[in-house]
Amino acid sequence: MKKLITFLAVALLATGCYHRHKGGNAAQKSLDRATLAIRDAFERGDIPAIVALHSPDIVKYFGGNNVIVGRTGLTKQLTDMFKNNKLEFIENKVESTVFAGRTAIQTVLFTIKVTPKNGGQPTLAKGRSMVVYVRDKTSPTGWYSLREMAQEGPEK
Repeated sequence: MKKLITFLAVALLATGCYHRHKGGNAAQKSLDRATLAIRDAFERGDIPAIVALHSPDIVKYFGGNNVIVGRTGLTKQLTDMFKNNKLEFIENKVESTVFAGRTAIQTVLFTIKVTPKNGGQPTLAKGRSMVVYVRDKTSPTGWYSLREMAQEGPEK
């Protein structure tokens, strides 16, 4: 169970990572590029790039007492996870995106394939996340992930 919770925590870090918006406006396209950058960094296992795309004030809620606070907590969680696993995004379906000034709130259905580096069998983690993004000129993409929550996704 702890492994599943950790996996969902990692999945939440990268939620909302890619969405094609037909014709969309500049804010949507900019957010799409930012979420794609997060997903790509996760698939590469690039911890510094992932951390750079999250606010210094990041808080991630994964249920119960599983809460990650700040970039130091994020770095520790990612280091522990990537030490033993590789991630691959199988599904990343944006359900909703709302813009309010310099903030975007996005909900996503995701499936992430986690492959143990020791040769064990891959597992799939499915969930739904809600991520609050804020515009910030100091972010490499112009957006930071500020708050995230994840839960089990719906059955198909």
